[in-house]
Amino acid sequence: MEVVNAIGRRKAAIARIFVSEGKGQITINKKDYQVYFPLDQLQYIVMQPLNLLELADRYDIKVNLTGGGIKGQAEALRLAISRAMVQIDPESKKVLRANGFMTRDPRVVERKKPGRPKARKRFQFSKR
Repeated sequence: MEVVNAIGRRKAAIARIFVSEGKGQITINKKDYQVYFPLDQLQYIVMQPLNLLELADRYDIKVNLTGGGIKGQAEALRLAISRAMVQIDPESKKVLRANGFMTRDPRVVERKKPGRPKARKRFQFSKR
């Protein structure tokens, strides 16, 4: 098998991954994923598609992660891994979609408007 590329995005986070056959190592920005994501909850999010397909120890994944916060990065990586697994085995798409791993979450921060303190907040109204 050759190297498979995929990309995942969430909020401002972008995950570019390269999947090759191996022993199940996930390297994020030259660090092990358990070091990069110290919280068990985030490690669980990253491993969801691999655990669902029972492929956790079959592929080595190298990741370039940029932008956003730690949770957005974990969810961007989950989407990228799901997309790569579909490239490797198109039959797995049905299972991944049923669990919601193939849908890109389009919600992003709304821009700040001019003359306002934030996107929707207004300055305090004074009658007199």
